[in-house]
Amino acid sequence: MSEKISLVVMAAGIGSRFGKGIKQLTPMGPKGEIIMDYSIYDALKAGVDRVVFIIRHDLENDFKEIIGNRIAKYCPVAYAFQEKEDLPAPFTVPEGRTKPWGTGQAILSCKEIVDGPFIVINADDYYGKGVFENLVNFLKQTPAKSNGRFNFCMSGYKLKNTLSDNGGVSRGVCKVSKDGYLESITETHHIEKTAAGAGSVQDDGSVLPLPLDASVSMNMWGLTPDVFPVLEKKFVSFLQKTPADNLKAEFLLPTILDEMLKENKATIRVLPTDAAWFGVTYAADTPVVQEQFKKLCDEGVYPAGLFGKA
Repeated sequence: MSEKISLVVMAAGIGSRFGKGIKQLTPMGPKGEIIMDYSIYDALKAGVDRVVFIIRHDLENDFKEIIGNRIAKYCPVAYAFQEKEDLPAPFTVPEGRTKPWGTGQAILSCKEIVDGPFIVINADDYYGKGVFENLVNFLKQTPAKSNGRFNFCMSGYKLKNTLSDNGGVSRGVCKVSKDGYLESITETHHIEKTAAGAGSVQDDGSVLPLPLDASVSMNMWGLTPDVFPVLEKKFVSFLQKTPADNLKAEFLLPTILDEMLKENKATIRVLPTDAAWFGVTYAADTPVVQEQFKKLCDEGVYPAGLFGKA
């Protein structure tokens, strides 16, 4: 297995028409940098060796023009493609389905490209300084397998550092053991700030309270290629169980990793961080995030102008 570490950026969810209104490509930095620029900059500084973008074929030319070709001047870049049609035999796309099958399928799409440890991130999330170092160090220092289980890791954020002032968000709420390992992860929707701290708004209007210091996942994982055969097997099972008329069903990476924990196939070390997440969930978040990046640049945390932006 290659000892080089890849950064896998899940970007297939970007809208098919680039330009104004696509949140992942909205200029955020003082020189027009997008959020991906900052994540990749931090990852390379931390010791990541190359970047793998997961996109769709219809995005390829525009994606390369906007960011891919710029990044390729600074590090090796590869592309994997996630399409809704990429299904194992004998499955076919149900009539009416318009989107790919979720983050689990996204990671499967790079199984022929990634042959060493890798870090997974979302294209439209800023994860904070110092966070990539934690995952790189884990992947470099930890054996891929011990006691019959695969060794993975994740970045654990405090819920209070991942909320939006402009509406509810979805987060993977984690149960973490006393010795710092993930015990379970529960996808929780409609999390909002409340007078008491934070809570998940239920369908009946009631609010399930959540502690502000709860550990949550922002889909930042440290994995090894050992996950690919598991994903392949579980994707088949997922497709077998999904009704044909469920056109929005998603094969989600956190769900699969949670199953691997329950099946005693993996351990997942939670690497806690006090870093604040930035992201544009709502249009009203944009000026706030732009101001945050301006502040970071003014303080010298980042240079103004990353990867050829001037």
